Amino acid sequence: MFAGHETLAFALVALAALRLGRSRPEALALGIAAAAFAAVPDVDMVYAPAGLMGLDSAGAFAAANAFWGASTVVHRAMTHSLVVAVPAALGFALAAHDSRNRWLAVPVLLALVGVAAVSSGALGAFVMSVYVVAGAAVAVLATRRLNLRSREVAAVALAGLVTHPFGDLFTGEAPQFLYPLSGVVFDGRVALASDPTLHLLGAFGVELAAIWLGVLTYLHLTERSPWRHLNVRAAGGAAYALAAFVIAPPTLDTSYQFVFSVLAVGFVGVVPDWKRRLPPLPTAAVTGLAAVTVAGLAYAIAYVAA
Repeated sequence: MFAGHETLAFALVALAALRLGRSRPEALALGIAAAAFAAVPDVDMVYAPAGLMGLDSAGAFAAANAFWGASTVVHRAMTHSLVVAVPAALGFALAAHDSRNRWLAVPVLLALVGVAAVSSGALGAFVMSVYVVAGAAVAVLATRRLNLRSREVAAVALAGLVTHPFGDLFTGEAPQFLYPLSGVVFDGRVALASDPTLHLLGAFGVELAAIWLGVLTYLHLTERSPWRHLNVRAAGGAAYALAAFVIAPPTLDTSYQFVFSVLAVGFVGVVPDWKRRLPPLPTAAVTGLAAVTVAGLAYAIAYVAA
């Protein structure tokens, strides 16, 4: 749905680095790089705008459905493969190597594009090309901005790429974990409840839990207390329970009204105080996320009770 993939990868890598004896700044850098790599698989959405072609006066929800419908043509396939993740992480690490040996990444990354071309045609080759370029760019930035070594880039790249597809098991089509092989790991999404609305709320809760883990990990690494950044205005999210009586029960296929409106509740985190001062970023993030969490729980309780 939103940033769960990245925050989960950030938290897992950063906490593992701390456990292995790395300093807090080093763990933070490794976690940030892992989060960036965890975002790379979703570059396959580059094809989604094709769904908007030919729509002249379609409504917002019709346009959204067309956008997501086009995205499923290649989404969660080659870029979400655990088989592809291993050579991709190696290729990205080689791309981050010193300039004299960086050319070694070329045959590895081109081989991935070739496999995609054979397995999925021109569209597959195009998507894989975007994927390898994005991953190589993240790798280069990780070495230049975060001072990571090639081995560290390989490790965090693999962590980010491998954890990403598991976050997609509860929404939409199951990722093709073994692409380009024909084996199937999951033949559909993992159901959290038989009721489609409760399933959506459960998936939303899983996403929120991943984001909370990332936020709390960041606060721990920067030696901040989450309680100091929590504003009482987050309790206002409870008013979102009224939405259960206003909007139609959402499902994965019709989730836009719920997702966009419940996320809007998080803007209470950026409301200025009585002196018209904007809250610091940690306070805005913690308070906004808490408000969204309260809103989601309030809606779930109201839906079950209704």
